[in-house]
Amino acid sequence: MKIIAVIPARYEASRFPAKLMQMLGEKTVITTTYQNVVETGLFDEVFVATDSEIIFNEITKNGGKAVMTGQHETGSDRIAEAVQNIDCDIVINVQGDEPFLKLEPLQQLIEVFHHDENQEISLASLKIKLHEKEEFENPNNVKVITDNNGFALYFSRSVIPFHREISYNVEYFKHIGVYAFRKHALIQFSKLEMKPLEIAEKIECIRYLEYGMKIKMIETNFIGVGIDTPEDLEKARNLLSN
Repeated sequence: MKIIAVIPARYEASRFPAKLMQMLGEKTVITTTYQNVVETGLFDEVFVATDSEIIFNEITKNGGKAVMTGQHETGSDRIAEAVQNIDCDIVINVQGDEPFLKLEPLQQLIEVFHHDENQEISLASLKIKLHEKEEFENPNNVKVITDNNGFALYFSRSVIPFHREISYNVEYFKHIGVYAFRKHALIQFSKLEMKPLEIAEKIECIRYLEYGMKIKMIETNFIGVGIDTPEDLEKARNLLSN
């Protein structure tokens, strides 16, 4: 299998505009992310997919590969356009604002497809256990529930499952937005109309479930530093300096 990584990168983020061009040590956030993904050695090629000439030029001037795309509602739609003419079998989506993603969870995602002999899995993604009530109830944390084989049943910003039977211990999991796609499933995704549940929740992977595709969830202990606010950027700078 030919395996590539694509980093969707939008310049105009609603909560923190131009966050990917902020400095993290001596490099920008997006360059740090790109180079860290390349250095894992897991991928045949790594690309940034962007609608911004600023980000495109930032990557290419530092020796990286970038693809210009149109404007899109979701990162998956952006990646689908970027890989249309790229020869590959598996596409890993790494968030541009996650500069410290580790090797192990990426390896786990890739392994899913090596063991999927019947090619029934459209994509794989990560989940991490939540422990605090405020984490379950935070709508910014997308929760996921799975079946006994680890396939996603549903994603929600609400608390799922609802803990009615208090004598029974319930585990809660947060969805981490790192995806591994079969290329053909990704291209198919981009051609499918948004359905009511995706629109209501603003969670793009629900589209796969609404059309009957299978999502394999992998549990991880990885806790990244997603940069969504200026405060997150300071945390990332402190982590880098330490």
